Amino acid sequence: MPNRRPYLYDAHVALGAKIVPFGGWEMPLQYATGTVAEHLACRNDAVVFDVSHLGTVRCDGPDMFERLQSTLTNDLTKIAPGRAQYTHLLNDEGFVVDDIIVWWVSDTEFDVMPNASNTSGVTAALPGYDVTDTRCVLAVQGPNARTKVATIDERFASVSRFGVVRFDYHGVEIRVAGTGYTGEDGLEIAVANEQAEALLASLVAAGITPAGLGARDTLRLEAALPLYGHELTETSTTLEARLGWVLGWKKPTFRGRDAVLAEQERGVARFLTGVVAEGRQPLRDGAEVLLDGVSIGTLCSGNYSPVLEHGIGLGLLHHDVSVGTAVTVALRGREIPAVVRALPFVRKAQ
Repeated sequence: MPNRRPYLYDAHVALGAKIVPFGGWEMPLQYATGTVAEHLACRNDAVVFDVSHLGTVRCDGPDMFERLQSTLTNDLTKIAPGRAQYTHLLNDEGFVVDDIIVWWVSDTEFDVMPNASNTSGVTAALPGYDVTDTRCVLAVQGPNARTKVATIDERFASVSRFGVVRFDYHGVEIRVAGTGYTGEDGLEIAVANEQAEALLASLVAAGITPAGLGARDTLRLEAALPLYGHELTETSTTLEARLGWVLGWKKPTFRGRDAVLAEQERGVARFLTGVVAEGRQPLRDGAEVLLDGVSIGTLCSGNYSPVLEHGIGLGLLHHDVSVGTAVTVALRGREIPAVVRALPFVRKAQ
């Protein structure tokens, strides 16, 4: 089956994007300036990503709160309409089927945002319908994101962190959440396809740099944000990823709850841990992490950090290794000296 193209594919090509396959889609990896420049533009100014490959499962009806509350891990009573929440969908064994952002749009309407390759699985688990093909999602991220997007429409900048609003934009409904995946402030804008190209052009004209999935990955890695298929999989758990705060312990039920309680009782087997190489060598997923010459686990993600100017990696390690511990990373026949580092590697610019 051929990869799907996002609605804005031609616009990305016109902007000079290098297109690569990702999660069953053909998406921009980078533009002419390259991944490192796009990464630093997000840390220091503002960028825009097309994340339309992410799914939108619309759940609309009087019983939706109860249905989502009894299926997903986090506790929706912690928020209210007009807010977004990070959560997990587990299987009955307690492993992670997907990590998800829920946009609580109105009293009875929720937009559930799964990862690109998992939309059909989430649709099967929840009482919603897939509206992915009807809209584009543009993520505007960076310390100057709100200032620049406000020059297009001031209502964008008024959306609070993890807030959700909808309003009319040039004759179509637009939905905006104060969310993102970079460690910086920003917005994710869901806009009907017919207005998406004009909105993208307006964002670029406002001085917001187009950025591709390469920078999105290095940014989320610096911020120690998990990526499904890497830190979170159907063979790893929420507790191993140190994300226990997304588990609604006080809820009477969510899918996988009994398995999670059993894991907590017997003890967590592995812990998500950050390592930083001594040099600039990018670290890579699958590389073994060694403590005194003995393997203690493998990296789930690794790359080069444009901010730290060192290789960095996230691993599920079988020891809760303390910050500052010297380790080595086995990479292509070499052992790269590294040290355990507190997470996130890079904190949001103040």
